[in-house]
Amino acid sequence: MKTKLSIALLTSLLALSPAAHANFSVNVGAINVNPDSTSSPINDNSALGLNPGSDTQLGITLDYAFNEQWVLELIAATPFSHDINGAGGLAGNKIANIKHLPPSLVAQYHFLDSSYAFRPFVGVGVNYTTFFDEQPSQALKTVLGTDDVEVKLDDSFGFVAQVGANYKIDEKWGLHAMVSIMDIETDATVYADGAQALTSTVKIDPIVAMFGVKYSF
Repeated sequence: MKTKLSIALLTSLLALSPAAHANFSVNVGAINVNPDSTSSPINDNSALGLNPGSDTQLGITLDYAFNEQWVLELIAATPFSHDINGAGGLAGNKIANIKHLPPSLVAQYHFLDSSYAFRPFVGVGVNYTTFFDEQPSQALKTVLGTDDVEVKLDDSFGFVAQVGANYKIDEKWGLHAMVSIMDIETDATVYADGAQALTSTVKIDPIVAMFGVKYSF
């Protein structure tokens, strides 16, 4: 269930590609998710907070060019893994580890036509982030006094703003770089012995950066 949206988005984008494959390209490289450093309060107590760490994974973005200027890009990656660390009175303590997939669809505007090797672009779009495999830390279990601890994060839907550039090496190969700001906010709930123990609205709002190689079909 967790990956169905990613598969659906990928299938939809592939379906747009006509028999003439010149409008379709794929970018592969390293992609980093660096969450906002501002901590999110726990149980509305600003003295206690949560702060997610950053992670780098394999990024795969798929581009479909409608014309010289407009491109639709699907951003995908292998699952990101983040340590959720305590802040304020919980500083120095790992609270949990979470995994997530943040597939995004972005409409890009390219400022130069394909006769230029260097082509900067801007983009806006939407992001859907699904969280899974949330694992509470031993420190959290100790604080709550039980091993029966469950961490749940709600899925998130938000906007994406993007800037980047492509550099054409030859007709098939090139370089791709982009930086995106994603609106990711989730409600986190911790259960101890089946009862709700802690809640927090976690504003991840990461800067997502990618650098990789581009191949055009």
